Amino acid sequence: MSREKIDLYETAVTETLNQHASVRAFIDKPVPDEMLNAILNAARRSPTSSNMQTYSIIVVRSPETRRKLAELAGNQDHIEQCDLFIGFLADLNRLGIASEMHGQPLAKSLESTLVATVDAALVGMSVQTAAESFGLGAVMIGGMRNHPQEVADLLGFSPGVYMVFGMSMGWPQEELGAKPLKPRLPESLVIHHEQYSQDDPRPLIEAYDADLAAFYGQRNQHTAAWSGPIAKRLQKPSRPHLRRALEVMGFHFD
Repeated sequence: MSREKIDLYETAVTETLNQHASVRAFIDKPVPDEMLNAILNAARRSPTSSNMQTYSIIVVRSPETRRKLAELAGNQDHIEQCDLFIGFLADLNRLGIASEMHGQPLAKSLESTLVATVDAALVGMSVQTAAESFGLGAVMIGGMRNHPQEVADLLGFSPGVYMVFGMSMGWPQEELGAKPLKPRLPESLVIHHEQYSQDDPRPLIEAYDADLAAFYGQRNQHTAAWSGPIAKRLQKPSRPHLRRALEVMGFHFD
């Protein structure tokens, strides 16, 4: 497709998405409360399954609390250095209260756990996109699932609430779009039409390995650029304690 035709279908939203990059270095400048409120309230319009709105958002500015969260996430310094930390929570507590108001029990299941997790993920993506549209930088933090109960205790969660992921947010040290963007997997490997493609993905994965190696400057180590680290990282289960921890916290997986 020509550049002209692509430009016809660009909007401020697609431009923001196309410039996305994770930001882990911030300057010492506060995010105005009014800007944060605009971001969070716009994100609350995100899709939610059956209007259940099974998520909550928690904003943490306290340096001491952020220091403790950084430790729980594996000593990620940017959680301390950013202006504010935002947690995106799967929240079944509110549904339980609504059910009690009508004398009904809340039947927790794998489906309700998935719905709450997806709801939190959707609103989190909306927050990041809205933040980037203002020129803010952010990075999502899956490491908040390293110690879900400790995070819940620190932030005072009710039963039936866990942090799906966190987000460091602030004004970036470098302007968004100033650096080359990390390449993504090839479009033809990710986007399917009508039926899931059964073509051998290995040639495209190898090509992506080479592209990513060039981005990292690892021209002589391209086989390790993407598929190599993925194979190494996923050779054993990640966070094997997570299911049991979430069951104790009020979530079900059956």
